[in-house]
Amino acid sequence: MTTDPRAFLAIDHGTATTSVALIGLVAGAWRLIGSLALPAGAEIDSAVHLLRRRVTAVDRDLAHGIGLATEIDSMPRLEVRSRRPRRLAIVAGSERTLSTLLGVAARSGWRATGASVETTDPLAMTGMLLDRDVDAILTGASDPPAPEERGAIRELAALVAAAAARRPEIPVVLAGGMAEGLAEFGLSTERPGEIVLAPAARQPGRHRAAAADADPSAPSDPLADLLLELALPDDDPRRAMGAAVQALADALDRRVELIGLGHDASVRASASPAAGGVEGTPRLAVVPGASVAPEEPDDAVIDAVSGWSTLPSDRHRLRDRMRELRIAPSADAPGEGTALRMAAARAALHRLIAAAPDPPGTPSPDLVVTAGGVWSAIPAPAVALALVDILRRPGASQFALDHARLLGPLGAIPDPHERLAVMGDLADDLLAPLGSVVMPAGLHAGRSAGNLLIHADGATSELDLVPGGLELVDLPPGATAVAEFRFRDTVRLGARGRHFAIDVAGGLGGLLVDLRDVPLRLPDRADRRRDLLSAWQRALWAGGDA
Repeated sequence: MTTDPRAFLAIDHGTATTSVALIGLVAGAWRLIGSLALPAGAEIDSAVHLLRRRVTAVDRDLAHGIGLATEIDSMPRLEVRSRRPRRLAIVAGSERTLSTLLGVAARSGWRATGASVETTDPLAMTGMLLDRDVDAILTGASDPPAPEERGAIRELAALVAAAAARRPEIPVVLAGGMAEGLAEFGLSTERPGEIVLAPAARQPGRHRAAAADADPSAPSDPLADLLLELALPDDDPRRAMGAAVQALADALDRRVELIGLGHDASVRASASPAAGGVEGTPRLAVVPGASVAPEEPDDAVIDAVSGWSTLPSDRHRLRDRMRELRIAPSADAPGEGTALRMAAARAALHRLIAAAPDPPGTPSPDLVVTAGGVWSAIPAPAVALALVDILRRPGASQFALDHARLLGPLGAIPDPHERLAVMGDLADDLLAPLGSVVMPAGLHAGRSAGNLLIHADGATSELDLVPGGLELVDLPPGATAVAEFRFRDTVRLGARGRHFAIDVAGGLGGLLVDLRDVPLRLPDRADRRRDLLSAWQRALWAGGDA
């Protein structure tokens, strides 16, 4: 945004809900004036005029200063829109390459199906490529091609070229060694769908070895970046999250991670602030398989949701409730639907982390930001608990919520300097602080692991640290403190040691000290697991059992 308009609207059209935020220029800086969330498909103009009436009723001078009285209908709008993930058909010369390509596509915004010449006959493969639900084709091989692939490249290229001739409207990506078959596609410029040459997918073992010595802020995979651009248009908020997280990291000068849980797909993005004048490169994964409400929940999804549920439910009823959540995302939110949403969110987050794991050697982020309508009916401390149940990383991080869903629209601002300027103004407004989380690892079971001293406002309070439990310290938003840990044995908390002093910031959930196992271990018996989850949740959610 430039300084010419006095206000603008940031609108995020989601699959389940739509968010409308009013941003105004106050004392020379952009500020969040108000926001609303409404079901997807609702009338946007009605929401905009409701925002105007509310702002005018609260502060008439402010409303006049940003032009609400006369300019609301002509006010600039920064809009992003989520779309259903599209279908990608993948064919490869070997099962190994196919597995790698499916993994890359799964975190690049696509719903992917695949086949290889090792296990699928040409007729079945052709039928898969010509399916009318397919929106793009990816064919790939190692670079250079592996011995088991070399003999199949020509045959595979001819098969894909024949399918592409029948479907000229869809793009075709030739990855790695498949570029050798480019001649099979001819040189016609009349084909509406592009023929794109792409680098080979990185094999998982090679990726881990390379990442261990690399800068954690380096891009993950060029092929993944290309597939992401093909999967999502520029105005998709999930694609814009990468740029938004980078701008937020630069504005705050902190390592930032975003966890965005969505109805159709979930997002994981991370960025480090630019250093030495070199622009940072964010990591971004968009995973349709990690949606909160899958179109058709399979047995694995039902098992995962059941494993995180605090309420007993048989499989058939749980599957029906997950289908209802898909059809009517806002239904039954105040009742048992809240417990269902918590379990579905944890299960989706687990799938997201599995599809887009941390590279080795990645440090814990300074700030973890979460977003998504699934959190709207859940108290802030319980949101932080749901996140750390899955994000089991020794260290200390601050957690925050993108409560007005501004990161998607702001990330879509095309000019990076303008994006950074607006993000710098709005960083404090768009983030609702959930609090700080400290998670040590390597605790030995026993009556006490040590003690915690909280130094705040000239006073000191002390807590006993009991392994396996949660300690919640009241630290309101805006407050800061020094948390001094004195452990009996050596633990991992960013580094190995017994004595740590950590600066922590308050939030709606205060300071949460998580002394549970890393990774978290839950009882196998369903009743004991539900009781334990309920006990943890009860400590951070008054009335959660009701």
